[in-house]
Amino acid sequence: MKRPGKRSSPLSGRILGYLKIEDFSMLCIELDMRNFMALCASGAYDRSPVHRSHPGFIVQMGSPASESPKVSTSIWDAPFEDEIRPSLRHNARGIISMANKGPNTNGSQFYVCYAPQAQLDGKNTVFGKVIGDEGMKTLAKFENLQVDKKGRFQGGQEIRIEKVTIHANPLAD
Repeated sequence: MKRPGKRSSPLSGRILGYLKIEDFSMLCIELDMRNFMALCASGAYDRSPVHRSHPGFIVQMGSPASESPKVSTSIWDAPFEDEIRPSLRHNARGIISMANKGPNTNGSQFYVCYAPQAQLDGKNTVFGKVIGDEGMKTLAKFENLQVDKKGRFQGGQEIRIEKVTIHANPLAD
């Protein structure tokens, strides 16, 4: 299993806060959670860029290795299959899903819903939710930033997430 290391180069951009995640691994979302937990535990998401934000819809992030929103690399260095569970829905603010380019193309990118998004059910693997006041405040900060029609931050602003942690992550040190 590939485990990306922490960045060694200095980073620019505005850091907005951190997200604490409750995972849904108890519902047999094995690959997504193993991938996400390992990336979190390795620090790969620390200070990683936020790619786009669509207020009322989603905020997307999670390209730690490349810093490019076009790259999404899993711990296996290859895409992996969807693990869609009909009981897990995009039914609330703070729901987290894998972002992908179509069926079975999951990597490192994920998105967080700003509101319920039923149209995404069955298309992306729901694997967790943001918990805690600070995580929800960070989500609100993302949503309140000014963006263009494509969800890019105005003025070319680079926005980063400070850290992503999983509540009771068994892969963390």
